Amino acid sequence: MPTRSASRVTGVGLALAGVSTVAELLRAGDPRAAAPVEPGARIGHRGLRYSDRATQLALAAARDALADAGLIPDDAQRADPGTLTVDGAGVAVVASSNLGNLDTVCETSAAIAGASTDVISPMSLPNASSNVVASAVATRFALRGPNLMLCNGPTSGLDAVHWGAALIGAGRCSRALVVGVEPRNPVVSQLTGIPQDELFDGAVALLLEDATHAAARGVRPLAEIGDYAREADLAACLADMGQATTDPWGVWFAEDPAAAAAGRPSGSGLAGAPRYAFSDVHGHSSGALGVLQCAAAIGWFTSGGTAPALITTGGDGADAVAALALRPAAGTRS
Repeated sequence: MPTRSASRVTGVGLALAGVSTVAELLRAGDPRAAAPVEPGARIGHRGLRYSDRATQLALAAARDALADAGLIPDDAQRADPGTLTVDGAGVAVVASSNLGNLDTVCETSAAIAGASTDVISPMSLPNASSNVVASAVATRFALRGPNLMLCNGPTSGLDAVHWGAALIGAGRCSRALVVGVEPRNPVVSQLTGIPQDELFDGAVALLLEDATHAAARGVRPLAEIGDYAREADLAACLADMGQATTDPWGVWFAEDPAAAAAGRPSGSGLAGAPRYAFSDVHGHSSGALGVLQCAAAIGWFTSGGTAPALITTGGDGADAVAALALRPAAGTRS
């Protein structure tokens, strides 16, 4: 059964080639032809020397989400992340990346196998930890709430959004910074079998906030986190979401539009709703997909969308499918 949330999205950050606003996520074309994001140019080079690309991208997107939500100064663009305007103990970090540090892990393993641990730099070895993205973001911005790293397959990004909202709902924090990131490199291409130019390279961050706290700050939200469901297949997920709402969906962000259409049960409220899938546009985004889709749904709202957005990840061959409803919130920013 779906679970509900009272969280609002109050900030979005993007570190994607050729994209500067959430509304641009809906445009046609291939932004992968644009120059890759240079995180150092966005947030300064201090502290990035030994960080892998996934971590650097995540830091750039995280900084923009915090600034967009008004939690750090707008001019904190470079080395100094600025002073948090709220208590960092109440801000959680939930990151999602299935492939983020595969290059570091493989290169480290190969170096140890070929020589010994003596050839490994103590400065770079921490990057082999699977939670490096979440911990680096928390350290950089002094976010001392719960810290989670999800590497959960195709549903990982939506799972991360759900767990960020769940932490807020459980009273573990009042805000959660959710980051989805994946890098494009030869190691990821080799291990996934996906050509390198078809891989996603970027990061997306969302700042989730308890509705009461957002209202107390006078923040106009970007969206409201709605129902979430996780099932064995798409049909079961859509059935759950259909039981949770009688409103027609305004738009569907699916992992694969063709598969989604084939799996759509009757009465799902999706007739006539436009559909978007990003693998042909931004590349195969794995653990970043669900967060990317949420940002695109917010772009749809800011472009005039007024009905709920349905977001699904996972499909044929995956161990699960996740679904999330994102709704335009009262007083949504345009």
